[in-house]
Amino acid sequence: MRLFLKEHIPLLIVYLVQIILVGTLFWLGSDTHSVSISLYSAVLITVLLFVYLTYRYLSHRRLYQRLSEPAGTLDQSQNEIGETPLADALHELLENQFQLYQNELYDTRQRLALHTAFINRWVHQMKTPISVIQLTLEDMDLDDEVEGSIQEELDKLRKGLEMALYTSRLDRFEHDFRVDAIPLRSAVQEAVADNRRWFIRNRLVPDIRIDEELAVYSDAKWLHFMLGQVITNAVTYSSGRGERVVFAASRREAETVLEITDQGVGIRPEDLGRVFEPYYTGSTGRNYHESTGMGLYLVREVCSRLGHRVEINSAPEQGTTVRFVFVARPLRPSV
Repeated sequence: MRLFLKEHIPLLIVYLVQIILVGTLFWLGSDTHSVSISLYSAVLITVLLFVYLTYRYLSHRRLYQRLSEPAGTLDQSQNEIGETPLADALHELLENQFQLYQNELYDTRQRLALHTAFINRWVHQMKTPISVIQLTLEDMDLDDEVEGSIQEELDKLRKGLEMALYTSRLDRFEHDFRVDAIPLRSAVQEAVADNRRWFIRNRLVPDIRIDEELAVYSDAKWLHFMLGQVITNAVTYSSGRGERVVFAASRREAETVLEITDQGVGIRPEDLGRVFEPYYTGSTGRNYHESTGMGLYLVREVCSRLGHRVEINSAPEQGTTVRFVFVARPLRPSV
């Protein structure tokens, strides 16, 4: 109704102006009979206007409702909106626009699927030369410093490929998800073992303080990926500054909380609120050329889809704590 009234405000204004002008002309004529005729004409015209507006509103009611209440889904946009010429023309326009959108969406999805397939294939192909280089490096008699430098670059390459692979999988998360009860200590130990060279190279000790009976509901593969990202950051930013990275877990009412605490450079307050944004490295990350700004972003995205929460506390020169909060019940993926 509000849209209908707003559309017909110009018509009502013109009508009032006409009534005033015609009434003024008859009044200037100083003829009582003429004045009576003018009043009768005004009443008659008003009644006709009211009948016209009523018909107009009833015949276009569905159209005005649709324009006032946008469709919640694409399918709703295809519902009939009336049988008047204006409603038919608008419905045809919406159908054409919807078809164009569907075609463009299909093309975009096809390109995205091809791109994802290419990334996955490329990552798997790159694993073979990395393995060959690793075996060759182990067979060669190189200086410890040279070997350590090559090994470090290989580890960076592995982590980069892993990030590319999991980033591409994130778009099809619902097809790559399985919830199980996972022993938390074992999950952390596996993640630490995969990054043992990273700890050794940076002279850091993993300190795991997690009870054996603690378990969380999550996806093992995605949880391993998230732990790896946080461990990489903790070790990288603690190098030369701390002695250990602490893994501690506890129950908190209906939740299980895992905290990963380092003794590194920390994060400035102005950067802390943006560390989960994609490609944001902050002032600390810019000092480390390996930083991509994607690690914590991916961690947050995976956590939100798994139904977990991720929190972070940090202070400059005092270290950082990343906190995972797991619910105590089975999850369904949020996509």
